[in-house]
Amino acid sequence: MSEPDFLSGSHLAIVGLGLMGGSLAMALKDRCAAIYGVDPDPEVVAQAIGREVVKSASTVPGEILSEADTIILAAPVGAILELIRTLPEHHARPAIVLDLGSTKALIVQAMKALPPRFDPVGGHPMCGKEKSGLAYADSSLFEGSSFVFTPLESSSGRARAFCRQLASAVGARDVWIDPDTHDRWVAATSHFPYLLASALAASTPAEVAPLVGPGFRSTTRLAASSAQMMRDILATNRENVLAAFSGFKQHLESLEELLARGDYGELEMLLSQGAERQSQLVG
Repeated sequence: MSEPDFLSGSHLAIVGLGLMGGSLAMALKDRCAAIYGVDPDPEVVAQAIGREVVKSASTVPGEILSEADTIILAAPVGAILELIRTLPEHHARPAIVLDLGSTKALIVQAMKALPPRFDPVGGHPMCGKEKSGLAYADSSLFEGSSFVFTPLESSSGRARAFCRQLASAVGARDVWIDPDTHDRWVAATSHFPYLLASALAASTPAEVAPLVGPGFRSTTRLAASSAQMMRDILATNRENVLAAFSGFKQHLESLEELLARGDYGELEMLLSQGAERQSQLVG
């Protein structure tokens, strides 16, 4: 028996109309009864209305959230934590609450304090760009990606079904794991790679710019991400990122040692191991 369609009848409020929130609004256009938007930037609100990304929008959460039965928090992690704290002030009716934050443990813990009228689920779509803002939003952003959900014990069957339907509607695969596992895994696949890209970009002499090619561009792409956004992410996943540092440094030191002593046979073997693991991870 198929589950009821909770998505098509939903009145959805997206708080944060940047890359993620804007892309989600575009991807769900005509899939919901109505989509509303909230953003602290008046220019973004005007742009979202002008481009018909949402039905209506405001910089004031209380003017919009009362219209919604489902609320999606698509702001940076620090802002999401504050929004969860103040949400009961702006919304008095029952509502599903889903966030799109890049770390989950602290957010899910904060969700536990919401009044019973809220039905929360943690979420994180594993996609994005190094450029942020509504100007870079894309309705196809989620296609082919994993959409992680980290439910609470209190998350209802309706909320879980809504999340599955949302992921399917935007062309993503729903993945269900606990918040701690999510944060440990994403430290290795996203947060630590950002630091590597940033360190590589910052340590490369400016004079070599004429010889920058696609390899350097792809390796350092993440360095162009918003430093403020990444600060929040690193601060809320610090221990997992530090653990990733430890394993990486050991491997890098092995490569350095083999190269320094000219042991090219062992170096090739270690490089081959890296190529094999890369194929396992992304193949």
